[in-house]
Amino acid sequence: MLYAFISEDKVGTHSLRMEVRPAHLKRLKKLQEAGKLLIAGPHPAIDNEDPGDKGFSGSLIIAEFDSLELARIWGQEDPYLKEGVYEKLVVKPFKRVLL
Repeated sequence: MLYAFISEDKVGTHSLRMEVRPAHLKRLKKLQEAGKLLIAGPHPAIDNEDPGDKGFSGSLIIAEFDSLELARIWGQEDPYLKEGVYEKLVVKPFKRVLL
């Protein structure tokens, strides 16, 4: 089943986000290589694809896991969460209707 990982960044963590980004992307690439990643990306803090020093307000990941429990376990290991970029991470089932 698909699961949505919806996160919110802590205020003022843009430089930390950039520092931790390689480890975060490494995990996502593993999901992608396994054919489990549907989409992933950050939410710009302003209405612009390149928010510059305004940074990001969070992220969205949609990926396939065998259960909600396994998805939550995977989410708890995200470097952004472990290193303090994310203030909050919600993981919930997602049903794709349209592409």
